[in-house]
Amino acid sequence: MIWDYFFIFALISACCWIIGALAAWKGNSMVAYIATLLGVLVFSLYIIIMWVTLERPPLRTMGETRLWYSLFLSLAGFIVYSRWHYKWMLSFSTILSIVFICINLFKPEIHSKALMPALQSPWFAPHVIVYMFSYALFGAATLMAVYLLFFKKTTTDKEMDITDNLVYVGYSFLTIGMLFGALWAKEAWGHYWSWDPKETWAAVTWFGYLAYIHYRLNKNRGIHQALILLIVCFILLQMCWWGINYLPSAQAGSVHTYTL
Repeated sequence: MIWDYFFIFALISACCWIIGALAAWKGNSMVAYIATLLGVLVFSLYIIIMWVTLERPPLRTMGETRLWYSLFLSLAGFIVYSRWHYKWMLSFSTILSIVFICINLFKPEIHSKALMPALQSPWFAPHVIVYMFSYALFGAATLMAVYLLFFKKTTTDKEMDITDNLVYVGYSFLTIGMLFGALWAKEAWGHYWSWDPKETWAAVTWFGYLAYIHYRLNKNRGIHQALILLIVCFILLQMCWWGINYLPSAQAGSVHTYTL
């Protein structure tokens, strides 16, 4: 089973990401670029092989979505580093990617070929992949917020611009993911939206980030409050992603609840 080889691919990817992060701190950008991208490629190869082996997109269980989050987090860190040369972001994204890898290693799940009828839709893969990419960008933005709020004494406009841009792009992909989800729901259940617990929290998250974007339209407003709002939005996102699995309303019959 392909899952038996996850440790090997994960170890190679993690080593590449660590080498890339260390190289960034030492000022060797070329090694940082090559090592980080190599890690991304190796991890992507594993996901592709898993996709082929399972004969379905590896997106059904929480463990499978964590694979995508690890991949996209490292990619988001690479994008921020290559665009704005924030070496600490590459380090933090590497650490978080490895954390999600370790969660999968310590909590292995059964990755079978079984796929419920509702998931056998052409909208399934693009919906979840786009969502995972938006989650990774929001994760990177939240790392920026935590850094600026608790570790940086003074915040510059450039740093806030980076944070805002990550939110703007993440919000765009989040919106596209919701549209894909609505089309998928129409095909699978006959309606675009039903206020299922997952959909309700998705809407709460969407409006939360929309509130942040509108708040930041006036640059004279407090940066401290904006950063706190961004962290709150990410907490809402976590509730939407996996927190609803523990809600009684979701356990009673949500079609979106992951198999844990």
